[in-house]
Amino acid sequence: MIRIERATERDIPIILQMIRELADYERMLSDVVATEARLREALFSAKPDAEVVIAYDGDEAAGFALFFHNFSTFLGRRGLYLEDLFVKPSFRGRGIGKRLLVELARIAIARGCGRFEWSVLDWNEPSIGFYKSLGARPMDDWTIYRVSGSALTELAGAE
Repeated sequence: MIRIERATERDIPIILQMIRELADYERMLSDVVATEARLREALFSAKPDAEVVIAYDGDEAAGFALFFHNFSTFLGRRGLYLEDLFVKPSFRGRGIGKRLLVELARIAIARGCGRFEWSVLDWNEPSIGFYKSLGARPMDDWTIYRVSGSALTELAGAE
């Protein structure tokens, strides 16, 4: 029996473990610097930065989705941005990923969001095919740019 639940503070170790498993799948495990303390502050402070839902198969955590709100100036409304979606390999093929996306779509509608979006690695063909099967379409005219680390520090100090 699959069920989706909002994460609570007690779920922080599960969330961090699945973040590490996702990073390993994406070949980025060495980039993970998140800690339980950082997640506690980001997810469960008085003004949280993001939210998490966890999929359970029976009593076992099978996957998670971490999301937050962004804003569309063109729509004049907020949107829902999926930062991470992960289903443990042993639970794949059971509809858990779809259940997580359906839950987030419901949250987006209930909160009056104008859109629901996410990014996917170009090489991740299984996920790309899955997302397209749900009606998602790639935004081919857009490229994500990122400033982080020392480049972020340097930019912040620029005049």
